[in-house]
Formats: sequence, structure tokens, C-alpha cells
Amino acid sequence: MSARTFTEFTTQATFEIKKCDLFKLDEGPATQVVLTRDEGLQYYRTMQLMRRMELKADQLYKQKMIRGFCHLYDGQEACAVGLEASINLSDHLITAYRAHGYTYTRGGTVKEIMAELTGRRGGIAKGKGGSMHMYCKNFYGGNGIIGAQGQIFETYNMAALWKLPVIFVCENNRYGMGTSVERAAASTDYYKRGEFIPGLRVDGMDVLCVREATRFAADHCRSGKGPILMELQTYRYHGHSMSDPGLSYRTREEIREVRSKSDPISMLKDHMLSHNMASVEELKGIDVEVRKEIEDAAQFATTDPEPPLEELCNHIFYNEPPFEVRGTNPWTKLKSIS
Repeated sequence: MSARTFTEFTTQATFEIKKCDLFKLDEGPATQVVLTRDEGLQYYRTMQLMRRMELKADQLYKQKMIRGFCHLYDGQEACAVGLEASINLSDHLITAYRAHGYTYTRGGTVKEIMAELTGRRGGIAKGKGGSMHMYCKNFYGGNGIIGAQGQIFETYNMAALWKLPVIFVCENNRYGMGTSVERAAASTDYYKRGEFIPGLRVDGMDVLCVREATRFAADHCRSGKGPILMELQTYRYHGHSMSDPGLSYRTREEIREVRSKSDPISMLKDHMLSHNMASVEELKGIDVEVRKEIEDAAQFATTDPEPPLEELCNHIFYNEPPFEVRGTNPWTKLKSIS
């Protein structure tokens, strides 16, 4: 920090945000929103931590410290942070395999996440889940099967019939694996795909837009109006997975343009600096703290022991029933033949 005191900063400011596109709704989220200094600093730190964690994962994967599949979330941080800002930890959250950021916002630590990526005993799934299988209380994320969160149109139908309090979220990062949405879908208005379910299309690169849309959606559900669908228009900087360089179906210029014009961290930083809610030095201090936390977690994730072989068959079921599964059971004595 410089010689400036905290009393010199603006404690809260009002921002004009992008209006959401609406489907089957008479009104939508507010376009004038209030951000407090404390909220801004929290969002900034969390998004920076997610970004640095994913960049470190990229580095460890290239060093062959992370094996198997690894799907990174950098570029999409505003989706997770904005969404979590308007729901409760007691609410249930399900996501797909790009799940490292949500594992953190749901209560996992950076050390546990990094150690899970490297398959270590201190990982959040004891080193046996890897990138795609991370879980916390009320968080059922990290599923390696595409679309396994639910047969979506059947789920839409049931939710509408029963008026279930469900927020369906499509994080539209513009590409399905290596194919742009425009090439794959005759209609890219995903927020309208619920047919009988109201929908919102949201700027998923602005954490304040996501926060306000989620607040609106949560109020909709909690008031007994049934389900709602949100399409968050976002972007992933890496390829689909670490095995995908992400440049055969899009250009470096496209990625650079998104980074320069709508990066979620830079946008929030500019908001806070332009409204005297923080200083450059203060935000740099947060960056330094985050980098240290990531480096400490990476050190732990590369030195913590791997889970012992005798634990390989544990946790197949919640209560480990005494019967065989695919020729083995939790009491089978295993040995390595490598």
C-alpha cells in the first residue's frame, strides 16, 4: 500500500451494466448496480486466484506432473464468481468438467485442488479423482461425461411441469470442443432453448452482470415461479483441454482481442480504479499474495505423497459394501506389477 489510507477510498459506487436479453420475461435484472469496495476486492482476489491456479496447472501439465485430462477455466472466471455472489453455499450446485474454479468457490482450498490435479494424497478427492472429479459439500461438480449433468430437454420439461426451483446455466464459451457454436447450431439463442422456461442472455465476462442476473434468477426460483435459464456469454482462453492447442479452429488474433477488450479481471480492475475504490499498489499487493499462495500450493502438490496402493479400491461406494465390483472389493490386496 502507498501512504494513502483506507478512508480516502470510495466505499461503494454505482455502475451501469449491460442489459440482458429476455425470453418470456416482462422485466429483467437491474442495469444500475451497486458495488462495495469490499465486494470488489473479494471478487478481484478470487478471479485472480482462479486465473493463476489455471496457469500453474498449465505449467504442471506440460511438466508431466499432471496426467490424464485437464480442462482449464481461465477467461470464464466472472461466471463462477458472479454466480456464487448471489446464491448460498447451502444451495446445490452441479457443473461439468471445467470445475476447478467452482471447487474453490464451494469451499475447497487451492492446495487441495492442486494436489488433486497431481494425484496426491492431500487432494480434495484423496488424489483419485483428478481434474474432472472434484467435490465439496452441496457441490456435485467435475463430471467427465459431456452432458452428464442431465438429459437437458427432459430435465427442462420436468422442471417446468413441477415448477422446480432450478437455475439452468449455459456457460457459452463459443466453442464446443473444436467447433464454433455458429457451425454447430442452427440457433445459438441458448437462453430460449427451454421453450416454456423463461431465459436470460447475460454478459458472462462482466462479474457484475452475472451477479445481478443470478440474483434475479434466484429470486425468481425462491418465489415459487419455477425454473429459469441463463446463458452466460463468455470465452475460454485455453483450448478445450490441455491436449488441444485451441488454434486450429480460431486465431491468435481472436483470443488477443477478447483479452484486450473484455477480460473479466481487467474489467473489474478498471471499474475499481476509475471510481477510486482501490489503488494500483493495493491490487498489485493482492497479485503478489495470490502468486505466493499458488506457488505454495504447487510445492505441496508436487511433494505430497501419492495415495497408497491399498486405498485404490476404497470409496467405490459411500458405505463400502462387502461385495465385489468388477472383480475386486475394498479388501482385495493389490500389488504393482510395473
